[in-house]
Amino acid sequence: MQKQVLIVEDEPAIRDMVAFALTRAGIEPVHAADTRTAQEAIAARVPDLVLLDWMLPGMSGLEFARRLRRDELTREVPIIMLTARGEEDDRVSGLDAGIDDYVVKPFSTRELVARVKAVLRRSHGESEEGTVELGGLRIDGPAHRVFAGERPIAIGPTEYRLLHFFMTHPERVYSRAQLLDHVWGGNVYVEERTVDVHIRRLRKTLEPFGLDALVQTVRGSGYRFSTTI
Repeated sequence: MQKQVLIVEDEPAIRDMVAFALTRAGIEPVHAADTRTAQEAIAARVPDLVLLDWMLPGMSGLEFARRLRRDELTREVPIIMLTARGEEDDRVSGLDAGIDDYVVKPFSTRELVARVKAVLRRSHGESEEGTVELGGLRIDGPAHRVFAGERPIAIGPTEYRLLHFFMTHPERVYSRAQLLDHVWGGNVYVEERTVDVHIRRLRKTLEPFGLDALVQTVRGSGYRFSTTI
């Protein structure tokens, strides 16, 4: 099935420009000028990715991203934020809300399409992997789900990929740069601080199950997944 991207953007010119570029790339665009219309589109079909403007009428894109992450239907749908906000604190706020990537306006459609394709590859690339079990955690690759024992864990797409990499490469220390290469992909520019944000989110996800200590900080070197506490 053709990949579908939901464009949530209140400026028609930008919406049309992005939709045209996605169509040329073989991706089906769906338009939404506000979060209400976006919710209606999601109810009709959950998209493969959401392109979300930061500044929207009624509800900010940041708050809408948080809602998508809280909803079981959309918590694993990757989100790219379109924003004129280029400050580091704003970008970190977006990552904390569950954003997978961001593109700062003005942007080229070529760059945007490349980011969309990269995030789609990362989000769906591991879905055929087998089961991985370690330290009380189990990843069901075909179902793209994580369990603590028999209890399902609600986890975001980036945290899923990060955990999958850690569990298939345990007891080894990885620097931020190495994690960016392995989890995000070497051809995508993402700041190293992004790794810290998602490590924090992964630990917060595992904390209610008493498993957050499996993800360990190695001072001056990076991070590792270890069953030795």
